Amino acid sequence: MGHCLGRAALAVALAAVLTANAAAQAAKDGKAPDPVRERGRYLAIIGGCNDCHTPNYAMSGGDVDESQWLTGDSLGWRGPWGTTYAVNLRLYMQDLTEKEWVGKARQLQTRPPMPWFNLNKMADADLRAFYRYVRSLSPTGEPAPAYVPPNQEPKPPYVTFPAPPK
Repeated sequence: MGHCLGRAALAVALAAVLTANAAAQAAKDGKAPDPVRERGRYLAIIGGCNDCHTPNYAMSGGDVDESQWLTGDSLGWRGPWGTTYAVNLRLYMQDLTEKEWVGKARQLQTRPPMPWFNLNKMADADLRAFYRYVRSLSPTGEPAPAYVPPNQEPKPPYVTFPAPPK
């Protein structure tokens, strides 16, 4: 029994040291842990935002350095609507206030494959958390290519969606 208590005490001590080390590193970096920001990071991952808005994210199984997350992509998504590109969210959100972002997210209607209808239904707290996460990243990268109408051939690379059944 004493041996088990010793292991439990060691585990508690190790957890305390790791937590203190993480807090010290965050303080050293000038970034105090922010649970709202971390919620936004989590939402970006589970919401699939990186799948389109981060180059090579889906194809690499998510193995892309976080410094490249949400920088948009030059991979086009072509269908009956034309060809769309995932915007660089880091640049897009730099000029928006949190209140403006929540308002835009509530009203957003875009072309496929962006699931704007899901964004419209997100809780305000989740939209604010996502905003805080994106704004915590440095504004880097280039704007996404412009929309290409359906009657024009986009520059590769692009994915072609089949026309919906009639």
